Amino acid sequence: MQILSFNRSKELSFRLVTSIFLVLVLFTGARPAFAQDTNSIAVLREMGKAFAGIAEKASPAVVGIRVEKTVTSPYYTIPDWPFGDRSNPFDDEFFERFFGRQPRSQQRSPQRQQKSVQTAQASGFIISPDGYILTNNHLVGGANKVLVKIAGRSTEMEAKVVGTDADTDVAVVKIDGNDLPYLKLADSDKIQVGEWVVAIGNPFGLSHTVTAGIISAKGRTGLPLEEIKYQDFIQTDAAINPGNSGGPLIDLDGKVVGINTAIIGPGGNIGIGLAIPINIAKGVQQQLIGTGKVVRGWVGIAMTQLTPELAEGLGLAKDTKGVAVSQVFEGSPAEKAGIKHNDVIVEFEGQPVESDNEFRNRVAMLKPGTEVKLIVLRDGERQTFTITLAERPLEGKVAAAGSQTIEKLGLTVQNLTDDLIERLGYKGLKGVVVTQVESGSLAELSGIRDGMLIVEVNREPVSNVKEFEKAVEKAGKDRSILLLLTDGQYARYVILKLPKEQG
Repeated sequence: MQILSFNRSKELSFRLVTSIFLVLVLFTGARPAFAQDTNSIAVLREMGKAFAGIAEKASPAVVGIRVEKTVTSPYYTIPDWPFGDRSNPFDDEFFERFFGRQPRSQQRSPQRQQKSVQTAQASGFIISPDGYILTNNHLVGGANKVLVKIAGRSTEMEAKVVGTDADTDVAVVKIDGNDLPYLKLADSDKIQVGEWVVAIGNPFGLSHTVTAGIISAKGRTGLPLEEIKYQDFIQTDAAINPGNSGGPLIDLDGKVVGINTAIIGPGGNIGIGLAIPINIAKGVQQQLIGTGKVVRGWVGIAMTQLTPELAEGLGLAKDTKGVAVSQVFEGSPAEKAGIKHNDVIVEFEGQPVESDNEFRNRVAMLKPGTEVKLIVLRDGERQTFTITLAERPLEGKVAAAGSQTIEKLGLTVQNLTDDLIERLGYKGLKGVVVTQVESGSLAELSGIRDGMLIVEVNREPVSNVKEFEKAVEKAGKDRSILLLLTDGQYARYVILKLPKEQG
């Protein structure tokens, strides 16, 4: 990873002073650009004191974490680090996604597989006086040994891994102790874009480095971190570098709003850091401490986020917000409660539903057995359903297969045969199988893949190629086709806008 600069206290001061100076200039009217303003300087001093106070109180609860892990490597490496332990932060792609690959001064050609113990350094923070610590799963998951360094102590303490959760990238470890300094947890749902925050951690082994910035955005999802299934990141420009991972993002009240987790960029800080909202971490932490594992609530539906086109296709106003139920799983809580496909969920537990990711996260944060209320639109009418959540089952995998063409859409479909039913897992279903998707076509751009089963066209069931072709032709006037597809596990809607006829 290319390292352009290191964050020092001077950098913090310079960035802070510069930012606040620009704000003050906007509100002080037509003064000379560099005129001394006693009141402005006093404001800057007070702001600086506020950050200093936060850092002074919070730093004792922020710990350095050093992890040892056995890895299998196809080559020999002689790492060359500018700081800290002369070692590689685990030679696996997932770990690299968060820390970046450090430069190697020398690599020998692959000769044989070898096992070696390697180490990495990052951060964590104490959340209770008896020594529970929050950090990242990608750091401590699968580790042989976890060592914790507390400020002011010359020796490291070995920590026990209480539990890890790869789906949120949250982990809990514990050290022995009483009356340890700890950080209180905020309500991350209440933070607003533009609020000041402080990040504390151990970038490049430089312990208790403090940086400040603002909340740049909330609810970041769809990032290329496939291992983290429940994404709802806080984005900040407070400098986060390799080694900050697992450390706290703190508000002006000195409470933790997030766990610093990833950076976007070529490897070092470019002002785009990501933190796991502490509200997500709270639920995970409580389960890990209580049982050592995480179980999640499950409604039992496949869903598609409502777009203006999809809303119109379902006979709703274009500005309707919610998620469309594209499939109700057999025997699921949703089926038992009477939810049907084509229902649109608009409220969950009294709160509006605006995205599929948000809805899934909110359900997953609840324990199985929890009773929840949904408000859905069915044929334009609001209906209320009470559902008792079940435990979310493990996700499985999909299959695929191969012929008849609908040129306008760029795909080929085939009748569902007994062989395809068995191979693709479509027992009890009706529809046509997508056997080929043309590269660059409307179908491919909409996410349709080989092996998917098209169940409905414009809300009408199709059971063979003839019915499918007829339904596509019927789309005619508005040139818009609403497809309901499934891969055998999950169903979703796709809107295809046909090109206009050439005259």
